[in-house]
Amino acid sequence: MALTAKGRATRQRIIEGASAHLRSDEPGTVTLDDIREVTGTSKGQLFHYFPGGKEELLLAVARFEAERVISDQQPHLDALTSWSAWARWRDAVVARYRAQGARCPLATLMDQVGSTPGAAEVAESLLARWQRLIRQGIATMQAGDLIDPAIDADRAAAAFVGGIQGGVQMLRSTGSTTHLEAVLDILIDYLKAQHSAGR
Repeated sequence: MALTAKGRATRQRIIEGASAHLRSDEPGTVTLDDIREVTGTSKGQLFHYFPGGKEELLLAVARFEAERVISDQQPHLDALTSWSAWARWRDAVVARYRAQGARCPLATLMDQVGSTPGAAEVAESLLARWQRLIRQGIATMQAGDLIDPAIDADRAAAAFVGGIQGGVQMLRSTGSTTHLEAVLDILIDYLKAQHSAGR
């Protein structure tokens, strides 16, 4: 469906309103009536912009939230060229999830659309992109002789993504970023130590 500029803006407003609702303390299972109320949108408008109904809308919100995961780490994630840059990225990741708290909008969305076609692709695409950007940072540091070139950059990047996801899950359970901070600090220290040991 081709949309006018006004239509695209309206569709985006609905997505962002639904996203804000998911970040609040109110939602459990989100309904179309919830979204109509918080976005001031009629049922006809919702189905005009999301003819697939609730599943299509929640998938669009999931894509929006997945993009936020990456954008909230910028510009640091694209600039992992020094140890101070890694420290800034680490702090940005912790700040993002500390602000989010125990409620994870993306996880809530994935719980609700997990069996919907396209849902797995949202999560897989996010994790692959995240890992690729971290790997790029590791490779840049290796090229600058700041990380041991013998380290497998793909495997190390995978450890970061897996560790962060585990830390976020602990945050959802405990309300604390302690585990997330620990895994980031230990992995960054590992990269530093391997470089020092190789000299």
